Amino acid sequence: MKKDNRSHILLRYGVVIFLILLLTGRIVVKLCETTVVNADKWNERANELLSQTKVIVPGRGNILAADGSVLATNLNFYTARIDYRAEKFNEKLFRDTIDHLAARMAENFPVRDAAAWKKHLLKPLDKVREKRPRAYKLMSGLSHSDMELMRTFPFFSIKNRNRTGLTFEKYMRRFNPYGDMARRSIGGVGETTESKEIHGISGLEKALDSLLYGKIGYSKMINLTKKITDWTDKPAIPGSDIVTTIDINMQDIVESELNNVLDTCGADWGVAVLMDVKNGDIKAISNLERNPRGAGYIEARNRAVMGYEPGSVVKTLSMMIAVEDGIVDNLDEVLPTGGGWAYAGGRPITDAHHSVSIRVGDVLEQSSNIGMARIITKKYNDNPGAFYSRVKALGFLEPMNTGIAGEVPPRFDSIASDRGGRIALSRMSYGYATEIPPLYTLAIYNAIANDGVFVRPRLVKQVKGEVDSVLPVGYMGNGRACSPRTAGILRQMLTNVVWGDHGTGRFLRNNTVRIAGKTGTCYMIENGVYNTSKKRLAFCGFFPAENPKYSCVVLTCHPTKNFFGAATTSGQVLRNIALKLYSRGMLDNSSDYHDNTPSSAGPTFYASATGRRAYDKVKAEFALPTQRSLKAPSTVAKGTVPDVKGYSLREALVALENQGYNVGYTGSGFVRSMSPGAGSRVPRGTKISLVLAN
Repeated sequence: MKKDNRSHILLRYGVVIFLILLLTGRIVVKLCETTVVNADKWNERANELLSQTKVIVPGRGNILAADGSVLATNLNFYTARIDYRAEKFNEKLFRDTIDHLAARMAENFPVRDAAAWKKHLLKPLDKVREKRPRAYKLMSGLSHSDMELMRTFPFFSIKNRNRTGLTFEKYMRRFNPYGDMARRSIGGVGETTESKEIHGISGLEKALDSLLYGKIGYSKMINLTKKITDWTDKPAIPGSDIVTTIDINMQDIVESELNNVLDTCGADWGVAVLMDVKNGDIKAISNLERNPRGAGYIEARNRAVMGYEPGSVVKTLSMMIAVEDGIVDNLDEVLPTGGGWAYAGGRPITDAHHSVSIRVGDVLEQSSNIGMARIITKKYNDNPGAFYSRVKALGFLEPMNTGIAGEVPPRFDSIASDRGGRIALSRMSYGYATEIPPLYTLAIYNAIANDGVFVRPRLVKQVKGEVDSVLPVGYMGNGRACSPRTAGILRQMLTNVVWGDHGTGRFLRNNTVRIAGKTGTCYMIENGVYNTSKKRLAFCGFFPAENPKYSCVVLTCHPTKNFFGAATTSGQVLRNIALKLYSRGMLDNSSDYHDNTPSSAGPTFYASATGRRAYDKVKAEFALPTQRSLKAPSTVAKGTVPDVKGYSLREALVALENQGYNVGYTGSGFVRSMSPGAGSRVPRGTKISLVLAN
């Protein structure tokens, strides 16, 4: 018996040894094939692998506001998926906890209600196991905190991923923390068709892509002693951070006021740009158009850098040249106007408010086409092309290089010395037969506000990268649009547009922030002809008129209700912006109307007695129409302070400032108390003090 057992054991050992020897022989044969017979083949494949170079994509730089707030950055997002064929997927526990899981999903991710989430989660289980999905999508766009939260839900909280099948795919996405704020100017990114790389496709993202993208790196596989590993041959250099001139608070004001007026007048689109007079910093820029898929307005094409016939706002440029070059040397000279003037045998030039004659100093105030054409043609009648040369000499036709993608220079045609050229000259002088982007118009008005210094508008002020670079203030042309004397005369003319007896901008008068500027109206061209039923309305100016701090241009396209004039649409946007900046202490002032009400005295410079009389005459502020008032509770009577307790600061500001009240506040969070209280009958301009708390 013992002998039989021993024989069996030896037999088994023999079989095992034979199998080991057989396997060893197979390994030796395969080794010989690999290292000797097929050595060239494998060496070629190894060399091919080791010679491959991989591209390391650099991290894209951030776009920042002037105060360092992030306007655009790269963030990691996640897509949640379930592998319903995971090896140890616990289907029984999944079904037992599905109600609780669906409830938590609905509570934290309300794209579906609990019933819909339950149906969505159970749907793959209707199939046989072999046909269930291995990467069933739950939802995308999850932040890191969302991902961690989802891992705490019933069933998903099991640590073993093989039992839940829950996985997360990470991907990088360009993120704008402030949503659509200045969205068109900031721009967007996308894949290129050539390389599938992510590059800027609009706005600053496109214009400064070479800086934001960085420099790609390279890696390759190398053969170390124990393994082949990935080796960085040339590290990627992250893109530079771009610091813009945008002021977040001012941007919020500009967008809100433009949206309010567009909504009130039912316009097709609008654009507004706010700029610092001294250095040309664009503090805010907004482009809004009707939402084609719903109500309200959305961010649109960046029309601030697109060319349009400017209308009467360009008269200021013509008048500046006339004063600077001595074409106008007597503001009291009287020009004949009558019902029209057929210059060079062309179609008669007319004025909206015609009179027999007009004083040279009142041409801008009354926006006289005839007066402006007579002044310019007096000098350039025999050589119309010289007007083009004069405009070019200013530096007005130079590229601004603001950093905004899609920027185009003005179109001022070089005019031939014939009848057609003279007619074109007369039209150009008051804003037709040419195309000027609003930003260029703003630059001229800004130069007038800046004592003739012609600064270049800019949206970028610093580049933070391998070497930090603070960009200096740039200048158009030789840096001077006109002399300080000419700038002073033009400032007074533009002030009279609002404050003069016959000014086209009288609607904008207010005793809080004095505004100077020019209205402009231009018919729109459709199918090659002017459509007189559609107008593009402009207002360009600066404030405070006596000591300009900011310049601003606004365009409103085709209003359809309530307001139809340049002052009541575009001008109203500018006025409301100025008042909001004042009320929040952004004009180097205290926001307390009672202690720091500006003197009623006008600017120190007057081109004529007309301006002085206008300032002395106007004492009362024009009533400000309400655009989008927040309805007060029924317990508050009409004409009294609305109840804003419980509102956020922004909601409270909208409600109170639209009613004409000044607002001061302390703390942060939501309004907890207000003084004077809700329902109080106090006059417009009274300061309402808010106390905020979380």
